[in-house]
Amino acid sequence: MGLEEKLPNGIVLASVESLVNWTRKASLWPATFGLACCAIEMMTSGAPRYDLGRFGMEVFRPSPRQADLMIVAGRVTNKMAPVLRQIYDQMAEPRWVLAMGVCASSGGMFNNYAVVQGVDHVVPVDMYLPGCPPRPEMLIDAILKLHQKIQEEPLGPVRAELAAERRAQGEKLELLPSSVKYGKTKKSGEVQAEHVW
Repeated sequence: MGLEEKLPNGIVLASVESLVNWTRKASLWPATFGLACCAIEMMTSGAPRYDLGRFGMEVFRPSPRQADLMIVAGRVTNKMAPVLRQIYDQMAEPRWVLAMGVCASSGGMFNNYAVVQGVDHVVPVDMYLPGCPPRPEMLIDAILKLHQKIQEEPLGPVRAELAAERRAQGEKLELLPSSVKYGKTKKSGEVQAEHVW
C-alpha cells in the first residue's frame, strides 16, 4: 500500500531529476557539423522517411549557441580540429557529442598526419557510432541510446557522487538496441530478445 494508491486520479509522482532529464532528452537540438560522406546519412535521418522529428530533433541548428548535441559526421582534419573545439565551446550546457562513423571515431582508413585519429582527442565523446557510413537507422538507434544515457544522468554534485559510488560498486547502465527494447512479439506483446530487421 503505497502513496500512489491514496492519491486521486491524474496525479503523477516523479523526481525533479527524472523530470529535468526527460525534458533534456526529449528536446535535443543537434548542431550541423557534417564533414564527409557520413553527413549525407545524417541528413537522410532528418528526412521524412526516417523523421528525427519523432524524437524532438526536427531542426538541425545552424548556430552552436542554440544546440546541445553535436553529431560529428565524418573525418576531422587537423586544420578543422580548432573549429570543432570552438563550436563545441559555444554550445549550450549540458551538451553531448556523438561521433558518427568510423572516421570520426578512430580516423578510419585515413591513418596519416592530416586526419585526427578520433574526435575524442578534441572534444569529449558520449556515444560512438561505427560504420562506413552508418545507416540512418543506426544513427537513430544511437540517439535512442543517448536518450537513455541522458535520462540516467545525475543532477547536481551530490547526485553525481552517489552515481560514481554506484558505478564503483559495479552497477552499470545497460544500453539495449532499440530493436530489442521496443520490439514486440506477434503473440503476446512481450518484448522479444532478438533483432528485428
